[in-house]
Amino acid sequence: MTARERYVACLTYGEFDRPFLLEWGPWQATLNRWKEEGLEEDSPPEYAECDPRIGVPVNFGPLPPHERVTVCEDEETITYIDDRGITRREKKIGPETSMPDFVDYPLKSRRDWEENIAWRYDPDTPERFPDNWKQFVEDAKNREAPLLVSAYPHLGMFGPLRDLMGIETIAPMLYDDPKLMRDIARHWGDFHYRILERILNDIVPDEVSYWEDMAFHSASLISPRMFLEFFGPEYKRLNEMLKEAGVPIIGVDSDGNVWQLLDAFLECGIHYVWPMEVAAHMDVREAKRRYGQRLSFHGNIDKRALAAGPEAIDRELEAKCPLAWEGGYIPTVDHSLPPDISYSNFKYYMRRKKELLTARPSN
Repeated sequence: MTARERYVACLTYGEFDRPFLLEWGPWQATLNRWKEEGLEEDSPPEYAECDPRIGVPVNFGPLPPHERVTVCEDEETITYIDDRGITRREKKIGPETSMPDFVDYPLKSRRDWEENIAWRYDPDTPERFPDNWKQFVEDAKNREAPLLVSAYPHLGMFGPLRDLMGIETIAPMLYDDPKLMRDIARHWGDFHYRILERILNDIVPDEVSYWEDMAFHSASLISPRMFLEFFGPEYKRLNEMLKEAGVPIIGVDSDGNVWQLLDAFLECGIHYVWPMEVAAHMDVREAKRRYGQRLSFHGNIDKRALAAGPEAIDRELEAKCPLAWEGGYIPTVDHSLPPDISYSNFKYYMRRKKELLTARPSN
């Protein structure tokens, strides 16, 4: 099978020769450690053995972007306004090793939305599609790898808006100014619809996935009812178009505990969820028991097991990799790899995972 055929079959409960081999990448700090421990290349060779995927090079972000402006800095941190207008404080060395501190947000009122944000999300801005778009489409028509549309941190509804407003603003705004929130959601939905429509007119991707990050350790950041009320209509409209065009996989990327949201995702036409973080009480075994073939997943291999060593790695892989042979699941770690994972443990993990995903379980 081609990687494309295998990917679609795995995530839609079709027939496949073996599960799709995929993995999250390491932090830069992790790569630095691995190079000290013997890695001689910029990327571990184990990634070259994974099945390929192709991304669609379309810009869903603000155009023009906000100008990056440094607000202040000291020996350890820098505070700056980023391309979305968010004021962030980050570490100068190893910024990926901790969450940035969101100091201020660009969206606090209707005036902010209309004067400084909405017009940057115009689907007709020419720079959204690359100059070589026609050639990309021609090349992709004969692809053997799956073609994906995803755009972290822009292609979504609640997650990108939360980044622009902050949870302390967006949560009460849903009650205090529901008209503004519905106006924003409609604009956001129209924006996504028009860009996706143009993509679909030229080529049908194998997957469209949204970015949300709408949950934390123990629960979601928005109730299912509020999600469906404000953002559900736009998601349904988008996903009906994707389904009619023949897109086989429609997914969502949300960290945290999303148990409360899974039924809402399904109601909106989303049937593929990741990364299923173990530390946030997500369990692919329980999810597959509850939802059967209505949902597919990737992730849910506890990255803490990779830090712990071979015995913990074996327990995780042996508990979850057999599910991949049932369809609807691609085993990967449950997010990118932090620097407490040694290179020897990563190599052991990848070797054992490949063994389990190339030999069908006897039972």
